[in-house]
Amino acid sequence: MAEVRHPDMIYRALGTTGETVSAIGVGGFHLGMPEVDEALAIRIVREAIDHGVTFMDNCWDYNDGLSEVRMGKALRDGYRDRVFLMTKIDGRSRAEAAKQLDESLRRLQVDHIDLVQHHEVIRFEDPHRIFREGGANQALVEAREAGKLRFIGFTGHKDPRVHLDTLEVAAENGFTLDAVQMPLNLLDAHYRSFGRQVLPYLVDHGIGVLGMKSMAEGYLLKTGTVTAVECLHYALDLPTSVVVTGIDSLAILDQALEAVRTFRPLTAEERAALLAKTAQVAAGGRFEPFKTTSHFDGTAAHPEWLGEEPEPV
Repeated sequence: MAEVRHPDMIYRALGTTGETVSAIGVGGFHLGMPEVDEALAIRIVREAIDHGVTFMDNCWDYNDGLSEVRMGKALRDGYRDRVFLMTKIDGRSRAEAAKQLDESLRRLQVDHIDLVQHHEVIRFEDPHRIFREGGANQALVEAREAGKLRFIGFTGHKDPRVHLDTLEVAAENGFTLDAVQMPLNLLDAHYRSFGRQVLPYLVDHGIGVLGMKSMAEGYLLKTGTVTAVECLHYALDLPTSVVVTGIDSLAILDQALEAVRTFRPLTAEERAALLAKTAQVAAGGRFEPFKTTSHFDGTAAHPEWLGEEPEPV
């Protein structure tokens, strides 16, 4: 992977888009959590940017839109021009996707978003709803033509087979995705693995790789097997364009920045040692509940976010 190392940050190519992004990205969800007030959220985003972070993650549904509102405020005063801005939409219909995208643009206070992703693609029917005539991807393509967005991708956290099916359905419809987001961590390597099943396809096809859940939503740290920095180093060692990580304090921001500063490619022995530490606790997906339960499935709790599903032909 093409990479440029600065003293405090690493920059990598985003697939074949021609864009370069920071190897670590700010996850948008945590910016709207109850324990994070607006002033702190704005400070986290701006200090991250001032330290070389360029990738900003968000989603239409994060904290009922509060995460986008706060990021939009943080990106005022010239900060917008210094970042690669990504958000996600849940709508599966053309109408719902267009509506959600326009709401995101208003909340973020921008005239365009660099990357918009179909969020939470976790069911085998999702790609068919997205890429059908009158589906969500039609809305994003039209928005791209109108200058509202630049690149299109998708994200999901449930099963690598759904990701592979989505890539296949997109290709069958003549559409090339720019980026794909998925869990990549030291547990994933052992169980229902996106890293083993999906990552090689993305690399072979020049699609930008967005890693997320490097600490498995914190559950990996609860196992006591590895440290947060080891988790980030493992994810950074994979052929990721960016590793998106949740940041809810300045201390956690410092931890993420330190992980980048201290990162060096892992030797085969170092990688094997980390994987050996987590092999036993990874069994059955117990500590990756986003794969094995519905507790992390926002669209399962709120099917109305998906929009109207057409009747079968």
